[in-house]
Amino acid sequence: MAQKESSGSPGFLASIRRLHPNIWAVTATSFLTDISSEMIVYLIPLFLSNILGVRTAVIGLIDGIAETTASLLKIYSGALSDKLGNRKWLAVLGYGLSTVAKPFLYFANSWGWVLGVRFGDRAGKGIRTAPRDALVAGSTDAKSRGLAFGLHRAGDTAGAFIGIGIAALLIWRTQTDASLLSAETFRLAVLVSIVPAVLAVIVLALGAKEVAGAGQKTEKLRLDLKGMDARFKYFLLTVVLFTLGNSSDSFIILRAQERGLSVLQTMFMLMTFTAIYTAFSGPLGALSDRVGRRRLIIGGWLAYGLVYLGFAYSQSGWHIWALFGLYGVYYAATEGTAKALVADLVPDAQRGTAYGLFNAAIGLTALPASVIAGILWQGLGAWTGFGAFAPFLFGAVMAMIAMILFWWRVR
Repeated sequence: MAQKESSGSPGFLASIRRLHPNIWAVTATSFLTDISSEMIVYLIPLFLSNILGVRTAVIGLIDGIAETTASLLKIYSGALSDKLGNRKWLAVLGYGLSTVAKPFLYFANSWGWVLGVRFGDRAGKGIRTAPRDALVAGSTDAKSRGLAFGLHRAGDTAGAFIGIGIAALLIWRTQTDASLLSAETFRLAVLVSIVPAVLAVIVLALGAKEVAGAGQKTEKLRLDLKGMDARFKYFLLTVVLFTLGNSSDSFIILRAQERGLSVLQTMFMLMTFTAIYTAFSGPLGALSDRVGRRRLIIGGWLAYGLVYLGFAYSQSGWHIWALFGLYGVYYAATEGTAKALVADLVPDAQRGTAYGLFNAAIGLTALPASVIAGILWQGLGAWTGFGAFAPFLFGAVMAMIAMILFWWRVR
């Protein structure tokens, strides 16, 4: 686990100035990518529901398949980056593939089209994520690792804030009725999203440098947990349990609409979330360098459970809006901190593999998590389901179970 900083450690701003240039290049890349991605990702469930008339179980299936694809590739790409000793160019390849896939959403006229594009986009994410995280970890030391990952998450989420803002502007300018999404607005958002996606690939290709000694360059790819710290293995187990109740955020969007928020109000709700996430990611990441990753993760999972209980029993749209803002605190406390914890527990030569397994543990569980959420909400076949509150109550329970196991076994 992370050790507390000494009293003579540099302050927050001084620590930021001392970060490796790779951190800034990766952060800028994620910033641009999220402007592009978040401009349309939250519109996709509304496009499927409002325009194509797709049921929630199918929406959950699409999200689950897309994330599972990414997860399988994360395992391989992380191990490959260890073997080749190359983090940067695998990350560039992944960002490039997502950029190529995105424009095809413009032509989508059935949920199969959406599934195909999401498949390609998430394949790119699967290729890039583990090498990129290993590049960040290899460009920092333990005393500033939480800050580096927190700053990266802040840049990522700041891009999301701008992307959602652009989507909201497009809805406001192109629709007289903002209660439902129109096909024309969705297609315009897809076209606008292409520009920052292309810029992101260019920034990473030109701005980042490979770190020395990145990989072990062995003949055989390592795709397993052999030789890794037992705490890392238990951490993966708790992440799987937690993620089983952490269905796609598409269900929160649909819950907001079900509780009365218009499409434009939903965009403003998402901007509230990303603003809070951005503001707290860096400071909470730095806090994990001082007080330890474990406390931040436990606190974040507790906050998640309480927020999901709120989603389950909310009575109005503004309840969802307020809770989604608090949801940003959970993300800020745990996303970067969890990745920093992986680097704390795994030596540099195995980090590509470890990040691949970590991200895969999340993504592979996303398929059953989203399918379960869709079935709990709307049912399947002759079964009508329990209603909109059910997936959120299930998520809260799973978060509490995971938190207790993490507190008990990962010390």
